[in-house]
Amino acid sequence: AFDWDKAATRVRENFHDALNARHLSFLFGSGCSSLVSVDKQRGIPTMAPLAAEFLGAAPGVDDTQFPSAAERDVLITHLGFDLGNEEFQKNLERLMEVLYSFQFVLKRSNNDQLAKGAAAIDSLIGKVTAFVTKRCSEGLFSEGDTTIVDLYQAFYRRLVYRDRTLPRPWVFTTNYDLFSETAMDRLGMPYCNGFSGTIERRFNPTTYRYALAEQLDLTNRKWAAVDNFIYLCKLHGSINWVEEGGSLFPIREVSPSTAMKAGRVMIYPTPMKQNASFGSPYSDLFREFQARVVREQSVLFALGYSFGDEHVNNIIFQALTVPTFRLVALLPPNASGIPEKLKALNDPRIWLIGGDGPSKGSSAHYFNTFVEKFMPESPGDKVDTAVKKVIQELIAQGVKANTHEESSNDD
Repeated sequence: AFDWDKAATRVRENFHDALNARHLSFLFGSGCSSLVSVDKQRGIPTMAPLAAEFLGAAPGVDDTQFPSAAERDVLITHLGFDLGNEEFQKNLERLMEVLYSFQFVLKRSNNDQLAKGAAAIDSLIGKVTAFVTKRCSEGLFSEGDTTIVDLYQAFYRRLVYRDRTLPRPWVFTTNYDLFSETAMDRLGMPYCNGFSGTIERRFNPTTYRYALAEQLDLTNRKWAAVDNFIYLCKLHGSINWVEEGGSLFPIREVSPSTAMKAGRVMIYPTPMKQNASFGSPYSDLFREFQARVVREQSVLFALGYSFGDEHVNNIIFQALTVPTFRLVALLPPNASGIPEKLKALNDPRIWLIGGDGPSKGSSAHYFNTFVEKFMPESPGDKVDTAVKKVIQELIAQGVKANTHEESSNDD
């Protein structure tokens, strides 16, 4: 048991120093884009509910979108692969990893028995991709509900008050949605997501080497880094990426509707690609992640991330070998697996934040709690808070004065 306000103040004070570390990075998992409010999902369900919906669909109800009975039988008979395996029931990305791995092997196998399962694998990959893309682009947020986008906007708005003399922060995410891009666009914030161009925006990793600066003096050519610049790195791809030829850089950024029609949406939960063991752009994106977190005086905030991605975890473990690295993870106290092992290390560089939230039904590790309660207030917010306190105090004094006057009149 603890006083929530005092505990939040303590966390916020410590976070102030962490958020002003020389090299600051964030890792967003699916939990950041999911928020249930008034018994309705305002964003996108996390991987466990998505897996339950996709794999729990009864065969024959809608075989065009979900696994059919025939596909399930083919996988078991010819590949010994059971979709009902417990490993996939709470992790749709793990299923995608296995499907892509099978596809990689089957395209290079001359085994006739295995080849009978190739069509089912290709079909399921298409269904999973279409299902995830649909869930990431359709929902209350696509019908005018701004709850999630507003939350992301609040995050980026508070993040930009970081000391301008420090390197710009990086946001890495395993999410496929467009909430970060939408939030920054609405705020008018410039950001780099690895793509360049206007008519045809194509992925070019060299753009991550660029910085945005404003010219202060035309005569002396003095420059200063733009305060509100963010680097965004989507480790698993995005619902608006497609692979297209006609250029040295084959990955294009298009509208989500165009990507869905093209049928080439690039979302992969593993660096393995159809025709390469570690293909671009995923090799470039993971290289950036590794390069950023293993630097001296680096802090990584893990939000909405359950440590279920082995590729990401390995890079975090590498970073922990750097003495000045710090990991701040917001997790439920009973989280098992990797979080349990991190806790057992008793390493003062690892901060695990979790527990009850400020109100009933909320939790300290939720993304909205982090943004609203733990992130340091911006100068504007501080002024607003101070003014609010003054007004409340004046109102309270006015009420006391009126009460005293009424009491005097009664006497």
